[in-house]
Amino acid sequence: MSVQTLYTAATGMGAMETKLDVIANNLANINTTGFKKDRANFEDLLYRTEVYPGARDATQTPTAVGTQIGLGVRVTSTQTDQRQGTLQQTGRDLDIAIEGNGYLRVLDPLTQETYYTRAGNLDINANGQLVIGSAQVGRLLDPPIQIPPDATAVVINSNGEVMVRQPGAVELAIQGQIQLAQFINPDGLLKVGQNMYGQTDASGPEQPNNPGQNGLGVLRQGNLEASNVEPVQELIDLITTQRAFELNSQAVQAGDQIMQNISNLRR
Repeated sequence: MSVQTLYTAATGMGAMETKLDVIANNLANINTTGFKKDRANFEDLLYRTEVYPGARDATQTPTAVGTQIGLGVRVTSTQTDQRQGTLQQTGRDLDIAIEGNGYLRVLDPLTQETYYTRAGNLDINANGQLVIGSAQVGRLLDPPIQIPPDATAVVINSNGEVMVRQPGAVELAIQGQIQLAQFINPDGLLKVGQNMYGQTDASGPEQPNNPGQNGLGVLRQGNLEASNVEPVQELIDLITTQRAFELNSQAVQAGDQIMQNISNLRR
């Protein structure tokens, strides 16, 4: 019956609506530092099987094919594209970009939980500690790094050593070591907003180490990692998603017209 058409096409409209939400979020974060775009994945639903493949006919000969009618589609997951974003030079001493794998480790002062981020726009709080540049929460780098109040320059090398230049000193003084963390399954990290990720059972435990070691990326001072959203590809996906939604809506209209015609035959 065409009633099933309504339900099947409705699942397609719902799936395309979800994909549209994902695309809209990608485009909205096109200028978000360290943002990684998402992709919606789909799977077909259960099938109404009227004749099983291989069923025997009247002569007891197995049939080559069966009769199975699909019942629609649903979103099975959203996956994050972990590819590197381009590095944008800022010239600011407290801006760092991760070139390669890994996340900065940051400590939330409210929950005392460790979060992870690719956004390296650092700043110095009132206590002289390096924090993520946020107006909402002063999340410290973990392990914490103290910057002397008389420091005239901050140097962060590729392996994460933080050094400062102080008045009257000939050499740079080492103040701390920035660590990065990597995960077996970075797609399993929980997106908590504010450029932060949380560890889950799906991601596996963190594997912290210094930048440049055990497959971790290196740091680039004076740079920030741009989002890896590709505007042209997102616009193409936006158009195809809109058209797919319209096609499913036309299937709903067709099913409704068939039911109306059947109803009129009884009059």
